[in-house]
Amino acid sequence: MVNAPIGVFDSGVGGLSVLKEIYRLLPQESLLYVADSGFAPYGDKSCDYIQQRCEQITRFFLAYSVKAIVVACNTATSVAVDGLRQWCPVPIIAMEPAIKPARLQTKSGVVGVLATTQTLCSANVNRLIAEHGKDIQVLLQPCKGFVELVESGQLQGEAVTELVRQRVLPLLAQGADTLVLGCTHYPFLSQVIRAVAGEEVTIIDPSAAIARQLQRKLAEHDALAQGESVGDIRFYTTGSVDLVQAIISQLWAGEVRVEALS
Repeated sequence: MVNAPIGVFDSGVGGLSVLKEIYRLLPQESLLYVADSGFAPYGDKSCDYIQQRCEQITRFFLAYSVKAIVVACNTATSVAVDGLRQWCPVPIIAMEPAIKPARLQTKSGVVGVLATTQTLCSANVNRLIAEHGKDIQVLLQPCKGFVELVESGQLQGEAVTELVRQRVLPLLAQGADTLVLGCTHYPFLSQVIRAVAGEEVTIIDPSAAIARQLQRKLAEHDALAQGESVGDIRFYTTGSVDLVQAIISQLWAGEVRVEALS
């Protein structure tokens, strides 16, 4: 298992924000990334639909004998992870909105959570608020359109800034001094979010924490890759290979090869 790959997936290209942190922290590991772009976005799909997609991708990874799976998608985590863990034989590391760290960061006592509608309506978010939001105000902001911007490679420009303003300014008006990026696509819009929110607002991206969690889990199982050589990264998509390859190359800041996954 030491030299086995790690599977990472998202509804689309957003999970690259997590993959980058894993690659930075664990460069010796071989990685398989699946962008389920042919079925994205997950945020407005039914729970049954999302569960089915996650099960199919998990079985794809298991066919490659992965040693761990990272669900780099908050919506998939909220809907499908509990079910996956009931039968998947390898560790699953999953996302959740960073409400606990936000509680420790806020000075105003008001935290804004930016996420998809499906994530914000989930039992997982309700649990996090119940556990960590008792003495603060947690504002939930659905960000319809953010995923689509990233999936199309639109990270800058007037239209992007205007959409971010519509989602972020109401939170600031209510006193939020801390913003949680509750979708793995959103870090790719962080420059615009920062410009709109201002330097005094704390923006929390949990991607690095997920990479550290993966590292701990692999260490527990004595499954960390050995040696000094850099691991391979293979990219797959259920969407248009040409389109997704262009977007991943843009977000990865280097040319990559993407393979089709039916």
